[in-house]
Amino acid sequence: MIQQTDVVVVGGGQAGLAAGYHLRRRGLEFVILDAEAAPGGSWQHMWDSLHLFSPAEHSSLPGRLMPTQAGETYPGAQHVVDYLTDYEERYALPMQHGIRVDAVRRGAGRLLVEADCGTWRARAVISATGTWSRPFVPAIAGRGVFTGRQLHTVNYRSPADFAGQRVIVVGGGNSGAQIAADLSLDGHVGVTWATQRPPRFLADDIDGRALFDVATARRRALDAGRTDTGGVALLGDIVVVPPVRAARDIGLLTARAMFTELTATGVRWADGTWAAVDTVIWCTGFRPALAHLAPLGLRGRRGHIATDGTQAIGEPRLHLLGYGDWTGPVSATLIGVGRMARDAAQQIRDLLH
Repeated sequence: MIQQTDVVVVGGGQAGLAAGYHLRRRGLEFVILDAEAAPGGSWQHMWDSLHLFSPAEHSSLPGRLMPTQAGETYPGAQHVVDYLTDYEERYALPMQHGIRVDAVRRGAGRLLVEADCGTWRARAVISATGTWSRPFVPAIAGRGVFTGRQLHTVNYRSPADFAGQRVIVVGGGNSGAQIAADLSLDGHVGVTWATQRPPRFLADDIDGRALFDVATARRRALDAGRTDTGGVALLGDIVVVPPVRAARDIGLLTARAMFTELTATGVRWADGTWAAVDTVIWCTGFRPALAHLAPLGLRGRRGHIATDGTQAIGEPRLHLLGYGDWTGPVSATLIGVGRMARDAAQQIRDLLH
């Protein structure tokens, strides 16, 4: 079955919802196709103890403030899922859940969005698929011979799943620090935290509010042709949320240099020392989920699509929203995606009219 609309939004997480809000305000006909069976995007798959870096009022999508969570300064993941579910319902966004988009192609004056439910002919497309569905695990010697369990951030839920085990957590970013802290504080897991370089903690008083301001100031400086301020990268890599602070302050969050290889039952370091390991948790980041855009032939050598803001340079009918700084400063955050969604919707309206 072939259907037509002005805009197809691929992905119904926070970026897709923000896009829908602004498309509606500009009077455009659109549909949001989301692979998830239920609202909430990737937030419904986060680990149990995860909390936002910012208070609720600084973690909101356009048009509706996130309500506070009773007893919590920084809302938990389930609170975010509830907020996104309410947002989708409140604005009656034309969402279709459980729909996988396989390809976007050019055809007969429109973009063809091929999904498992049929094909949509669209005058423009917003890709908002994020990165959660493309976890990255680095190549390291012995990964194929290790007989223990290997999982990624996307598979982690709680320390109860690892009671009595020897676990090595790999990664010096926020997810690595938070999961290492979560396991260490539990007291029933033997934890080693391995990082490529010494972990860089931000100052204890810095949270998502300050990070958003710093990232925004950097973007404004660059747009005005002023000297690059360096942005968030100069401050550090790890936000010191309460569990991370607690584990660090009692000496449970000390990183060891990255091991050089996995063996059948453990890990070996560059100095020849070896340790037995039951489970490796790879907190090593993600890659943009862009396979559906492959037929357009837009990806460069690093896998990114060249953009001017959110608009693809090689295909002006395509916008990419929420993938990180290359599609807008802090656009992968709840508070940051709104402005980029607004600009994308306006550019699409201008293009179509």
